[in-house]
Formats: sequence, structure tokens, C-alpha cells
Amino acid sequence: MEQRFHENLKIKMDEFVHLVYRISKNFPKDELYGVTSQLRRSALSVILNYIEGYARIKSKVYRNFLEISYGSLKEAKYLLHFSLKENYLIDLLRNKNRNENFRFLAKNLIEF
Repeated sequence: MEQRFHENLKIKMDEFVHLVYRISKNFPKDELYGVTSQLRRSALSVILNYIEGYARIKSKVYRNFLEISYGSLKEAKYLLHFSLKENYLIDLLRNKNRNENFRFLAKNLIEF
């Protein structure tokens, strides 16, 4: 049961990082080394720190990596809010033909 939980969590984290990469492709080019890069790194850090921590034997070390992963998630959340306020996500909100995941993310930023 515990293994299934971790696998499902990794799947969700993987979906999140791929979604962030897809939506950040549409960010302004002048943000390539700013918000775009930072958002991608923080989103990727969520799953990478989780995986590294899960591979550790000592529970204190594992918990430390979980805290780092959670911090990266909070960082990504802020950057998504920032991107929304700067209208970097406005095309995703307007375009009815975009993937449903994009609209879901933009609409429900506060909940994740």
C-alpha cells in the first residue's frame, strides 16, 4: 500500500513538471533566464528531491528532502501566481482549444 502511494505521488509530480514545461514555452522570451528558468527549476526540483529523499535509508535525511521538495513546490506555486498576474498565462485562459490541463492549472492555482 505504501509503495502504491509513493508511485502515485511520483506520477502526480511528473505530470506537474511536464505541465509547467509546456505552459512556460509560451512565456515572454525576455523571461527565458528569469521567471521561465526559475519556474522550471523549482518544478523539477519538486520531484527530484522527493526521489532522492525516498532513496535514502535514514528517516531524518528522507524528511529533510521532503521539506526541500515542499519548499520547491511553494516556490513554483508563487511563480505561477506571479506569471498569472503578469499575464503570461492569459493566452491559456482565453484559448478554448488548449489542453484541459492548462485551464485547470490556471483556474485552480490556489488549491495546489
